Amino acid sequence: MPPAPSIVWFKRDLRAVDHAPLARAAAAGPVIPLYIAEPGLWAQADAAGRQWAFIAECLDDLARDLATAGAPLLIHVGDAVDVLDAVARQFGVRTIYAHQETGNAWTYGRDKRVAAWAKARGIAFIEEPQGGVVRRLKSRNGWARRWDRTMAQPATPRPALTAPAPLEATPRPPSARDLGLAPDPCPERQRGGRAAGLAALSSFLTERGRSYRRAMSAPGPGAVACSRLSAHLAYGALSMREVAQAAWARQTALADAAAPDGRSWRGSMQSFTARLHWRHHFMQKLEDEPALEHRNLHPAYDGMRPETPDAGRLAAWSAGETGLPFVDACMRSLAATGWINFRMRAMLVAVASYHLWLDWRASGAVLARLFTDYEPGIHWPQMQMQSGTTGINTVRIYNPIKQGRDQDPDGAFTRRWLPELAAVPDAHLQEPWTWSGAGGLLGKRYPHPIVDVAAAARAAKERVYAVRRQSGYGPAADAIQAKHGSRKSGMRQVKRPRKQTRDSRQLSFDL
Repeated sequence: MPPAPSIVWFKRDLRAVDHAPLARAAAAGPVIPLYIAEPGLWAQADAAGRQWAFIAECLDDLARDLATAGAPLLIHVGDAVDVLDAVARQFGVRTIYAHQETGNAWTYGRDKRVAAWAKARGIAFIEEPQGGVVRRLKSRNGWARRWDRTMAQPATPRPALTAPAPLEATPRPPSARDLGLAPDPCPERQRGGRAAGLAALSSFLTERGRSYRRAMSAPGPGAVACSRLSAHLAYGALSMREVAQAAWARQTALADAAAPDGRSWRGSMQSFTARLHWRHHFMQKLEDEPALEHRNLHPAYDGMRPETPDAGRLAAWSAGETGLPFVDACMRSLAATGWINFRMRAMLVAVASYHLWLDWRASGAVLARLFTDYEPGIHWPQMQMQSGTTGINTVRIYNPIKQGRDQDPDGAFTRRWLPELAAVPDAHLQEPWTWSGAGGLLGKRYPHPIVDVAAAARAAKERVYAVRRQSGYGPAADAIQAKHGSRKSGMRQVKRPRKQTRDSRQLSFDL
């Protein structure tokens, strides 16, 4: 008898290259490539139409690649267990292949339900690691070395596929409306799909990336100089291995080159490859402790901020109407593009957490919906790090006025997104309340600032450090550092320094 067909369940791995489950299934026999659009997932507080629009474009590219390889892509709408059960019964499936997923709490629960269903039905559910995140990791010791070895392994080429009959491709992915998603205009959103991802990787490594190290902190230049690969990595149109190996090859070529701009390129590539590593470092945190999506990593911070946030402050921050020009420009830019550079993401979280004293879970959900490149494993650990609730990171209270002057010195970015400030002189742009003409502007075309920046920062710092002085704080922080903190490959973990740790450096949400 011919071998029974297998399902390859695509989730956040929308590619046919460097896809171990697809290659393994192809070697075993006929393959049913399947993507499940799950209304329950898209009803979560971190989901948005811009994310689905990007994924739908990735699915279009994936469908073409799979058809070329020999098998059509099925796209079903529904609960994962129900869909998998129906397809398995229709085609006599005995094995399901998929990648491990470090997703949000909802996908974690869904995968446990799928595993239980598969066991009850006598179906093998085989999950392969994706990237450098390690499931059931016992210790961080040697993690970096292991990551390097994993990334250095050869990428699996797209396999030749056979499909069981009668298997017909789904014509197009469902619409956002089909999934119950609200309209989510994002006029300058990045386009999804493997072709777009490969183009972004190529242009970054050969053209745009030269000024990466110097320009990545500013929102205007950073939009060009940053790799813009984060969304393609988040949904797996590109694999981390592909990107890492391409970056390493570029570094090797630069080391052998005597180009006049070689020094800038080499520095930028060093910074970029470090952030590839740190991307999985943060995802490993959520993999090791899924509860940190919902619970303060250090319990001493429980109750420090109201869990029910000030609705007026949250709404003003979300809409870019705080009266703090650089904050508002960043939020409006993010709403229109689905992306903003790493330092501005950190600043937005810091302002929400310290100046506005909002709980990170509320502001985190807002940002998750705005980020086209939302990656739960990076997002939630970073939300806690920037809001000061991990217990092991330096408290960073950004001054949004200073950030505006430093990162937008000519005011071009602020003026683009806040046209109502067109008449404000450059010297007063980041503090329009100091301008002599403020009376005709504030409270009319642009809001008064909703907080006093300096006073709010002082009050927040006092509250945070009061928690750090509590009895028993240190031992709990040491335990967190031992489990989640960075260490050099093979180095014995040492006691956490009281002022700062390796893990407290400014890191990127994006690349």
